[in-house]
Amino acid sequence: MRVSVIVPVYNKVSYLKRSIDSILRQKYQEFELIIVDDGSTDGSGELLKQFDDPRITIISQGNAGPGAARNCGIKNSNGELVAFLDADDEWLPDYLSESIALLDTASKDTVAVASGYFEYPQGKSTESMWYRRGIREKEVTLDPRISPMLVVHLLAFMSSWSVVVRRNTLLRFGGFFSDNHCRYAEDSFLWLKILLNETVRFNLNPLVNFHREASQLSKATNGPHPIEPFLLYPEKIRNECPAHLQDLLEKVLTIRAFKTACMLGYWGYWRKARRLVKAFAHTKSIGTPYWLPALVCSTPLGPLIGKIFRACSCSQSPQTKDLTNRSTGKGSSYLEPVVDEQ
Repeated sequence: MRVSVIVPVYNKVSYLKRSIDSILRQKYQEFELIIVDDGSTDGSGELLKQFDDPRITIISQGNAGPGAARNCGIKNSNGELVAFLDADDEWLPDYLSESIALLDTASKDTVAVASGYFEYPQGKSTESMWYRRGIREKEVTLDPRISPMLVVHLLAFMSSWSVVVRRNTLLRFGGFFSDNHCRYAEDSFLWLKILLNETVRFNLNPLVNFHREASQLSKATNGPHPIEPFLLYPEKIRNECPAHLQDLLEKVLTIRAFKTACMLGYWGYWRKARRLVKAFAHTKSIGTPYWLPALVCSTPLGPLIGKIFRACSCSQSPQTKDLTNRSTGKGSSYLEPVVDEQ
């Protein structure tokens, strides 16, 4: 079996059948499907028993978070290639066949293919958005001359449900971040290490339906996302970064830290924003994207601006409200809205 498909499941009974059916309908059929029930309590486990396919293996474990669930799947997988799908999203029928073909025709150094997606409930392709942000359909190997902002966009484009990757690469970089039941950006922690060290093929063609309306992360409108693990534990990324890309990495981390600080301040957590800005600010960071907004949001002005903006958005269109609610973008589909103390 060349391909292992891994689906982490936590309380997704309403969407689970849709997700699994999209896998079983793939034009490429030579795969094993490993479903890791991560301590569901909503009947997801019972629903899984209804699927009668010899390719399906169901593993149950106590709730440990999406990173741990995917890592469990990797440990039990047999394929040369590994693909992941969240239990509330779905693949188009060509997803596996096109991803595998792109890997097979890529250079021998290419370890992964990241594809585009449709965003629901609008059902809109995000291809033009990512094109405007500089992403092209090609293989990417980072070098010191590349724009740090482009690296930020490349990292944001990569999601666990739209990446097919070589299993030995996952093992070499330690899999997904899984400490402390992490439920946000646990995949970005891994993708950043891979981007810094390997060649990745980017495919703008949308092959996934990303259901933002089904995601607890996207429904969380009462606070910011947790701080990304690669910002909480930057040394774990720095230690994996080649020497010639260290300066590039610092710029990428600074941009992401400043953006996160903006959202923390916007939601009232300006002291946390200040600590984050201090941790990543340096003499070269002046003029970095989000630099000035991060400085403002890391003062008591941040919560005031956020309060005014949210009050104004209440009288605006649903589209404007959606932009307010998105905070920092995509993330794990089974995040619960958790924000610790200021």
